[in-house]
Amino acid sequence: MPEPESVVPENVPAAASVTEEEAAVPAKPPVKARKSPWNRGRDKAIAAGIVVAVLVAAGVVWLNSDSRATVSETAAAAPTLPDAPTEVPGTLTELWQAPSPATPVPVAEGTAVVTGNGGEVAGRDPMTGEVRWRYARDLPLCTVAGAWSKAVALFHKDLNCSEVTQLDPGTGKRTALRNGDSELGTQLVDDGSHVTTTGTKLLNTWRDDLVRSMEYGEVPALTNPGKQPRTGCTYASVAAGSGKVGVIERCPADPADRLTLMKATPKESDQPEVSYSSVTAGRSVRLVAISGDSTAVALPEQNLLVIYDQDGNQRTAYPLDLAPADLAAPQGQVQPVTKGTGGFYWFTGSKTVALARADLSPQWTLNGTLGPAVGFAGQLVVPVPGGLAVIDETTGRTLRTIGVDRHGYTGPVRLAALGPVLLEQRGTTLAALR
Repeated sequence: MPEPESVVPENVPAAASVTEEEAAVPAKPPVKARKSPWNRGRDKAIAAGIVVAVLVAAGVVWLNSDSRATVSETAAAAPTLPDAPTEVPGTLTELWQAPSPATPVPVAEGTAVVTGNGGEVAGRDPMTGEVRWRYARDLPLCTVAGAWSKAVALFHKDLNCSEVTQLDPGTGKRTALRNGDSELGTQLVDDGSHVTTTGTKLLNTWRDDLVRSMEYGEVPALTNPGKQPRTGCTYASVAAGSGKVGVIERCPADPADRLTLMKATPKESDQPEVSYSSVTAGRSVRLVAISGDSTAVALPEQNLLVIYDQDGNQRTAYPLDLAPADLAAPQGQVQPVTKGTGGFYWFTGSKTVALARADLSPQWTLNGTLGPAVGFAGQLVVPVPGGLAVIDETTGRTLRTIGVDRHGYTGPVRLAALGPVLLEQRGTTLAALR
């Protein structure tokens, strides 16, 4: 019987059908993977060099950055503080003292006392003086003040006091940072809504977010000329209040000092809106206070306190009995004035004068004082040689005195109260009493 034939399925080639030509084609050799150019030793060295250069450059930037030059040690929360007594105690004992040359007035915000020394701002426990937080720069401090329930510090950077920092007084956390053009020797004048930096050639006013709302005077790097009302003048005295900033100007063409009042918030920050500018009747004039529509200035040559109205007209004048050394050039162009519930309290240099809140008229005068009055424990206290005088707020009569050991210091004293603690700024030293 014949062998059955093999059947090849349709469309499937049989193995025997491969031609000899096809079988003779040699197989292609395997393709080798191409080497990366970065696998060579020279290229690896170049790449490593680039990385090192980038790291070095970043390190140089960091070494020279403000971040590296800043020390910020914050606190978790603000300290608790006992209530103030119902009246001023019969005795006061010094709790602690600390160097604080950058605070012309004690800074007491929230439940913390803030000091400034060298390049460091410190938040202290009012009862113990213990440092709870610190903010330090590799720059010297120009001044430290309290405003908007915050601590505001100016640092000397480059040619002026150009670095402005706002700090939470309870924790020390930075809440705002700006660059400005404040002069060396500046002080901060707070009107409750805005802060103005003093200077002999330039004034700057800021909002609570440290955005500038007004500049007046010789503006550095001026780009829009012709917006300032006068040039060539110097500034001798500055005050703020009721949404206005006032300045005593000494201009070459004027026969006497000039009083200028302007809005703290003009439409354009680089173009002041002047309410009025009036030439006074004397020289060495001091701007004392601004309240509502009234502005008080002291004329030492005439021994007068002159009150101007909202249009810059002299409303009235009151005689002043001033000692020869009174009204010396004030620190930072700011008269020593405090504001209380009853009005304003002005230290002339040898006496304290109470001014009515409504029209700034003098109410009473206390001779032989060392500074303006402040409210403490529901009463009014004034620093005097050897201690403090408790004063009747209405009449200025001394109710009693309290001895305070100031360790030989006899100069001017600025006061502030925080709960049960009374603070004294004695020159470059801050002391806490209870």
